[in-house]
Amino acid sequence: MPRMSAEELEAFLHSHFASKERRVFHVEKIEDRFAQVRLPFQERMLRPGGTVSGPTMMTLADTAMYVALLAMIGPVALAVTTSLNINFLRKPAPADVIARCRLLKLGKRLAVGEVTIYSEGADEPVAHATVTYSIPPDGEGVKR
Repeated sequence: MPRMSAEELEAFLHSHFASKERRVFHVEKIEDRFAQVRLPFQERMLRPGGTVSGPTMMTLADTAMYVALLAMIGPVALAVTTSLNINFLRKPAPADVIARCRLLKLGKRLAVGEVTIYSEGADEPVAHATVTYSIPPDGEGVKR
């Protein structure tokens, strides 16, 4: 069962990353080992050709995994990405992008998840990522 709600996770992101990251992520849904995160469209997300940039989608995938993980383990700020592999599947529309993350493995020190990213209103995914996170030993990095 999740230890943090969507509202708590969104507040955590805003309090820990607001000054470093101008994008505003919205945690839309939290379930057991699942998170859905939305990144509202902004013009600065576009790359030449009028498509949402790869770095934007990579940031969203990483954030969705972080949210899904923290939902399950609590506010462990020092959980960090150890691996992120992304496949860009089709051109994303200049619209909100939505990430759906499912944790595949949640161990004591490592978590692995898959993230599927969609353009708002599209049925087919625009990207798919696998992400691995390192979880610090008990008690390290816990921000309450």
